[in-house]
Amino acid sequence: MCGGLPADLIGGSGGDPPPPLEESRLFCGWSFECQTAGGWPPGGHKTAWKLQEIVAHASNVSSLVLGKGSGRLLATGGDDCRVNLWSINKPNCIMSLTGHTSPVESVRLNTPEELIVAGSQSGSIRVWDLEAAKILRTLVGHKANICSLDFHPYGEFVASGSQDTNIKLWDIRRKGCVFRYRGHSQAVRCLRFSPDGKWLASAADDHTVKLWDLTAGKMMSEFPGHTGPVNVVEFHPNEYLLASGSSDRTIRFWDLEKFQVVSCIEGEPGPVRSILFNPDGCCLYSGCQDSLRVYGWEPERCFDVVLVNWGKVADLAICNNQLIGVAFAQSNVSSYVVDLTRVTRTGTVTQDPVQDSRLLTQQPPLPTAPLRRIYERPSTTCSKPQRVKQNSESERRSPSSEDDRDERESRAEIQNAEDYNEIFQPKNSISRTPPRRSEPFPAPPEDDVATAKEAAKPSPAMDTQFPVPNLEVPPWSQVVTSTPAPKAEPAIIPATRNEPIGLKASDFLPAVKIPQQTELVDEDAMSQIRKGHDTMCVVLTSRHKNLDTVRAVWTTGDIKTSVDSAVAINDLSVVVDLLNIVNQKASLWKLDLCTTVLPQIEKLLQSKYESYVQTGCTSLKLILQRFLPLITDILAAPPSVGVDISREERLHKCRLCYKQLKSISGLVRSKSGLSGRHGSAFRELHLLMASLD
Repeated sequence: MCGGLPADLIGGSGGDPPPPLEESRLFCGWSFECQTAGGWPPGGHKTAWKLQEIVAHASNVSSLVLGKGSGRLLATGGDDCRVNLWSINKPNCIMSLTGHTSPVESVRLNTPEELIVAGSQSGSIRVWDLEAAKILRTLVGHKANICSLDFHPYGEFVASGSQDTNIKLWDIRRKGCVFRYRGHSQAVRCLRFSPDGKWLASAADDHTVKLWDLTAGKMMSEFPGHTGPVNVVEFHPNEYLLASGSSDRTIRFWDLEKFQVVSCIEGEPGPVRSILFNPDGCCLYSGCQDSLRVYGWEPERCFDVVLVNWGKVADLAICNNQLIGVAFAQSNVSSYVVDLTRVTRTGTVTQDPVQDSRLLTQQPPLPTAPLRRIYERPSTTCSKPQRVKQNSESERRSPSSEDDRDERESRAEIQNAEDYNEIFQPKNSISRTPPRRSEPFPAPPEDDVATAKEAAKPSPAMDTQFPVPNLEVPPWSQVVTSTPAPKAEPAIIPATRNEPIGLKASDFLPAVKIPQQTELVDEDAMSQIRKGHDTMCVVLTSRHKNLDTVRAVWTTGDIKTSVDSAVAINDLSVVVDLLNIVNQKASLWKLDLCTTVLPQIEKLLQSKYESYVQTGCTSLKLILQRFLPLITDILAAPPSVGVDISREERLHKCRLCYKQLKSISGLVRSKSGLSGRHGSAFRELHLLMASLD
């Protein structure tokens, strides 16, 4: 079970001991069981591979979603205010949806993949009909970013969660707000309807998960326990069970009959952002940093770990016994495939290689008897909630005039008519979605199985860690079929290239004029590249020594001294590494630590490196949430009678923190107008710092 936060907020020797720095590495809490479950699959075939990489938008990608029905449809939202639709395994955009006037922060497809909803940074929501290729509804009412969306499984309803802490239920037919649910104190990051359509689960930055009864229009239960923002929730496909993943690096399972925690999985390598139950409910997949983990919950255990070089995966879907994962970075979107027939999904693994091979290739057995109730799925659409809230003026829409304006402002531009007709308007077929019986993606062949196995063997120093299979990605040309490639759009870089997208060797070499030679030979190219190698080695060696120095102080348990030593080194990269560890456990933050860190945060927020700015925003948000009310209360309190040394020290720290926060507030205000992920983070910080003005 996961422990709670200590009560003390201000300095002292109490509280939990600091976690070791090794916790930030990609290790699992069930290392022995995962190691026996993993390994090189029989036959030398790959378990996971990269499918393709595309440039999805003209600017940064801000959100994406996979169609869960087919596992073949991908929707992306960008800072260019567009929603683009893609067919997995195809290099070009099918359709581009316009109409939003601010970056698209959240997108969601309905179960039949006929409708798509997108929420923007301004708080507006637009629904498009993909078959008719036109805007269907525009919904307004939120006062801040749309952070989460979900379609009702049976009725024409959409739920939206916003940074304004409100959850709204919308009726697409009458395009109005049916009900507003209040209860969260911070941004609502994820919404999911239950399989029977009667409940709505919400996850928020206030560390809580809430369950709402749609018919009664009220909260059924609140699930506390997470010690960090909750990023994702998922209902079990059959049983009354809910899973939640948090930035505290834990996954919790909740019983929806007894409304209590079933189990807690700890030791995730980073914040949990993407989870998915197997369709038969036998296990839960967690998309971690560069790996896929397979978990059971009664008891909590890790069945398997598959290394996948997908970075921070954003969404998962399952089709044809293959798990599809998609990740985005800047304007690029990458898709990956994991062969689930070679992944252990249930039971135990023996020490017999032959028996293990059978376990890896066979289908998981269906559960014999569920431990809890099963959802009753209605055959008709759900009825409206009984308690209908009267809409405010901002949420009432004029049926005629607004429809006309939506048509003028929003467009569905079909970029590839052939793919569009194949997916959304199939001939001689009633199904409106991509073919349910589409062929699995072929696994890339191995060039040399023996060499690959040898390369996958762990070194002696890594005996206690996971085996590392060779997941090197072959050229895309080995995966695609022989069908003719569609005509490439000028703004899209085709994915059917034999070289990395956007990378050229000549970009890394200085301009050298070589007579009668069009390109550098290998020796000349290597000599040019090696010129900066020694300098880079010196930089990395120095950073390693600095981290060793900080780690030596960290092991003594003195967090303040270790932070002071990192600051004294005068290397922001060391400060960032240390803050990334401290940010994972909010109980490590003390008031005296804030006085040291706040000047460094101001430097990070002005850095040209995206990761530095992100770390600075996360640290500042934790400080504001935990200490700003304390600081303002202490500064507003009347002076005490007599001499209280501890109170005077606390007052001095609060004054110092207040002065530093006032200095940072101007910087945050100036950057709150930025677009994209950072602009959203700065706007949230600006709201939290409003009490300073």
